[in-house]
Amino acid sequence: MRISSRGRGEEGRERITLVPENVDDLWHLSYVLEPGDLVSGDTTRRIQRDDDQMRDTGGEREHLHVTIEVEDIEFARFANRLRVGGVITSCSREDQLGHHHTLNVEERAEITIEKHFKADQIDRIETAEEAAENPDVAIATVEEGAAYIHTVAQYGTEEYASLTKPTGKGEYARPRSELFDELGSALSHLDVDAIILAGPGFTKNDAMDYFEDNHPEVAETIVTTVDTAGVGDRGVHEVLKRGAVDDVQKQTRIAEEANLIDQLMENISTGAKAAYGVEQVAEASDYGAIEHLLLLDSRLRAERQGEGDWDIDVNDIIDSVEQKGGEVTVFSAEFQPGEQLKNLGGIAAILRYRLQ
Repeated sequence: MRISSRGRGEEGRERITLVPENVDDLWHLSYVLEPGDLVSGDTTRRIQRDDDQMRDTGGEREHLHVTIEVEDIEFARFANRLRVGGVITSCSREDQLGHHHTLNVEERAEITIEKHFKADQIDRIETAEEAAENPDVAIATVEEGAAYIHTVAQYGTEEYASLTKPTGKGEYARPRSELFDELGSALSHLDVDAIILAGPGFTKNDAMDYFEDNHPEVAETIVTTVDTAGVGDRGVHEVLKRGAVDDVQKQTRIAEEANLIDQLMENISTGAKAAYGVEQVAEASDYGAIEHLLLLDSRLRAERQGEGDWDIDVNDIIDSVEQKGGEVTVFSAEFQPGEQLKNLGGIAAILRYRLQ
């Protein structure tokens, strides 16, 4: 994310002009924007002709600069696009005022947001700005007969490839080199700055030796190897927990989430300093007992937009935690720790002391 300027708008609102530089940034913005916000940007709109001397062709698209009051937001990850719909409040053509329009926010398209930003929303934008310098990373996990490739993004990890080649003994067993070659070929097609190679035992080391001889471009991109007990999603979680991605990226959101959810689950299992569910967390907040508040981004957005079912205002909990010196982390629903938090009601807390 690149922030071009910051200033003050009307009615005490803050105005930020920014440029999303990748799909991660569009995802961040989908959780920053809310109904009632003002968003400005360049767009095209089909304009109906009113000239009686011209045949109606259904309208022609014209380039416009519009400001809309947001009504709905949709993040289309696979289209690399954020759709922001609402009513036009300002436009380079006055005859379009009051009409509904959808801004298709894409990578490298400058927009201006004017709203009363909440602290966690500013933090999300600034985190995205800091992450702009992070290298693109892939995690390859390999064991006998199977290999997986995951790409690392700010909204979570995503499986890029799953490979299976039976190895060892038996009628259908294949040489290990076939699995290694297929993995090396898949990695060579990834446009990443760094690869982390992980897995149990010595298989990953043998894979590394194979890459050095047969896929040198892949071997040069591998920055470290990590011992893990498993492969696939389980292996990736171990890599993140051990901070291997942190060594490559200065800011790694999902690694922090993996560590926090593990700490929370350990506290819950021992009956120690933990609370989950909105009622328990609200009570802990009232006592000033929250050291770290964990919130699921999709649940937070639903509650703020009046689509949730909590009887307690989530913003009051956040404000209380921050005023009493606690930390707040908003989890991505796209990543495994977010799934675990969802199963706990979308809100939990690591406490300073046991309440009961």
